[in-house]
Amino acid sequence: MIDKLIFATNNNHKLEEVRNIISDKIEILSLAEIDCYDDIPETADTLEGNALMKARFIKKYYRYDCFADDTGLEVEALNNAPGVYSARYAGEAHDAQANVNKLLHKMQGQENRNARFRTIIALILNGKEHLFEGIINGSIITERRGEAGFGYDPVFIPDGYMQTFAEMGNGLKNKISHRALAVKELAIFLSSISK
Repeated sequence: MIDKLIFATNNNHKLEEVRNIISDKIEILSLAEIDCYDDIPETADTLEGNALMKARFIKKYYRYDCFADDTGLEVEALNNAPGVYSARYAGEAHDAQANVNKLLHKMQGQENRNARFRTIIALILNGKEHLFEGIINGSIITERRGEAGFGYDPVFIPDGYMQTFAEMGNGLKNKISHRALAVKELAIFLSSISK
């Protein structure tokens, strides 16, 4: 029976999202809670590569079973950019405001506003690696709307909805988001091996 897992992140927004989805089943510990303050490299050119890189780092140096994620916003008109570079689209500072500004600038005059968020989760458990994916399709609007969420949430409207992720609040977003879908896949897998 798995009662706790390390989530290889220092992003409190991500941690809160994941805990809200599966913490009733498994205790999720952050990197800070295992005294890991390393700057884990994310130098792969795919989301899968980055997620595996982070999970392998924790397994190798801290010896914990763990999972890690990487998420990218893929915009059709920009050849799926920013993609794997979403967090540092406007530079290495990981500045969410600057990233959104750059995206809105690049999207000026674009009629095709189609985009998708994609999350990959890499799990290392009992010496084996597993990958889970969550995708949500939507579109990029022309200006920010909403105060909740983080990253590109104020400019992304998921298909079938009228609100941006930032207008929805965490309750609805945590049910339908790319990360929620990937975490649900992870949770299904974990419950299947816990029986």
